[in-house]
Amino acid sequence: MQKSKDEFVDISPVAHPVECEAPNDQVANETLITSNIKYLITGIVFGIVFVKAEIISWYRIQEMFRLHSFHMYGVIGTAVIVGVISVWAIKRFNIKTAQGEKVIFHDKQFHWGNIIGGFIFGLGWAITGACPGPLFAQIGSGFLVVIVTLLSAVAGTWVYGLFQEKLPH
Repeated sequence: MQKSKDEFVDISPVAHPVECEAPNDQVANETLITSNIKYLITGIVFGIVFVKAEIISWYRIQEMFRLHSFHMYGVIGTAVIVGVISVWAIKRFNIKTAQGEKVIFHDKQFHWGNIIGGFIFGLGWAITGACPGPLFAQIGSGFLVVIVTLLSAVAGTWVYGLFQEKLPH
């Protein structure tokens, strides 16, 4: 379906859909099937890594929140370090996307809503033993009770959308 010119906001250097709060500066067109297959494969690989690294384990997550083990802190810390090095390398060496497009980093502004949301997120993570990333890996591993957590995450997202205009941003 082709969008009309009125549905886009011109944010230099790329036009974005009006509903997009976190702009994606990719302008290369991909078919829906190609895009979905790419993300499906990436998701499967991440799911396997999550299971093998035991980061979907409710026990490991509880260990982290009770300060009984370094395992999850090591995983999260490694991810942060890899992210920092990756962003530095992208900026330093002007690395482009697989489609050859320039990667654009947008400045972020501090909002107290992020602190409040992070607290709520962490509380939910501690109570359920699951964050959104590994939910599907947990379900795929046979922990079907996590479907309740998934439905709660979807409901929470819906409630956020309902009250978004009234919340601090």
